[in-house]
Amino acid sequence: MMSTTQAARSSGFWWRNSAVWLVYLGVSLVLGFSYGGHWSGIVLISLMVSLCLWVGSAFIRRWALGHDWLQRDLLGLTWRLLLAVVIVAAATQVLTAAVLLPALAWDWVQLPGQRANYRPAAVFGYWFNTAIVLSVWCALWTGRRALQRARHSEMAQLRAEAQRATLEHQALRARLNPHFVFNALNNLRALINEDPARARDMVTHLSSTLRHALVHTDGDWVTVAEEWRVVQDYLAVEAIHYEDRLRVRTDIDPAALSARLPPMALQLLVENAIKHGIAVHPGGGELTIRVQLDGGWLRVEVDNPAPHDACSAGHGIGLTYLRAQLGLDESRSASGRGTFLLERQGEHMMARLQVRQ
Repeated sequence: MMSTTQAARSSGFWWRNSAVWLVYLGVSLVLGFSYGGHWSGIVLISLMVSLCLWVGSAFIRRWALGHDWLQRDLLGLTWRLLLAVVIVAAATQVLTAAVLLPALAWDWVQLPGQRANYRPAAVFGYWFNTAIVLSVWCALWTGRRALQRARHSEMAQLRAEAQRATLEHQALRARLNPHFVFNALNNLRALINEDPARARDMVTHLSSTLRHALVHTDGDWVTVAEEWRVVQDYLAVEAIHYEDRLRVRTDIDPAALSARLPPMALQLLVENAIKHGIAVHPGGGELTIRVQLDGGWLRVEVDNPAPHDACSAGHGIGLTYLRAQLGLDESRSASGRGTFLLERQGEHMMARLQVRQ
């Protein structure tokens, strides 16, 4: 069934198309009366040509939309439209002659000499004039459709950018969540008197983490080396909070340090592993980070212990933002830019990220 929007567009076209050919009919009558006098045959010719062009133009539109002509390149669209113009213009003249000649023979209408000029040169002239008018209509229609598509494409791009900005803002809020900052400040207050040197180090790590959170929205992808420095700062802050409950094991391929990935990608995976794994698992556990460069792919794995009721869906803001950076959504885990998968493996949760280089 036709949707409400499609029905409205179709109705709008018929009104506009009818207005166009009514204007054309009026112009044809004025010109015909000016040069040939007030003959009923001129009225019949003008009516037949206008009616045929009204139907023919609608047929061209329907055929073009039904066979995706507008999706083709300029050459493919042009020759199809020209062929349609040739056929419709010829059919218009044939139908007009089929009505006009019997009407003249039976004296239903009048023309000078009660005969129509259908010599070859005149027939070609009739067809050519009709084809020119219909070609102008096709050019105006395709131009209007092209403008509409460009406007819709621009609007879709703006909506996508707005959605991405919203996700970035939400991801930023998630990174600066009150629990992380509150815990860090409480731990810092305790360290100021107990271990001033360690407190100074914690301030350095915390400021680096927060600074990265504030500048990550630039949109450019970063190197693994840059992202890893930020993750080390983050882990240093969390290590003070979780102490022996957080044990980190890393396997970072030196060749992968120059590879690029979306900003916050590794950071978000580590945060997700700590928040939903280490923090809620009795006794904490070991967090494993692997980063390898394999051919043209950067492969990142983050493994953490998971409670029995942990879910592998991964619907958090941070992971949603990460999927958006790779052109993914909840319904698919792969795109041309990379893949992301979060799955349970026994007592552990494994996050796998692959990014095309």
